[in-house]
Amino acid sequence: MQTIEIKAEQFFELLKLKDTSMWEIFSQMIDGNEKEIIFLDNNSKILFNYILPSTPEKLEEDRKEFSKQFSEKLAPFN
Repeated sequence: MQTIEIKAEQFFELLKLKDTSMWEIFSQMIDGNEKEIIFLDNNSKILFNYILPSTPEKLEEDRKEFSKQFSEKLAPFN
């Protein structure tokens, strides 16, 4: 499995500047092989990781699950 390290702060800044979502970027990275994406802070400490699936269908399932969990976590603040 290929490992890809991404500096989280720069990655999310770039997404903002390009007005795109991380899911769009992830979809462009799919090539039939799973990849481990490791998000790092500015000191190269691991913040979190994500296993990029090998198919667009599985990516869509992940996106839906992420959205659901994110909404549930934000619900108390609304």
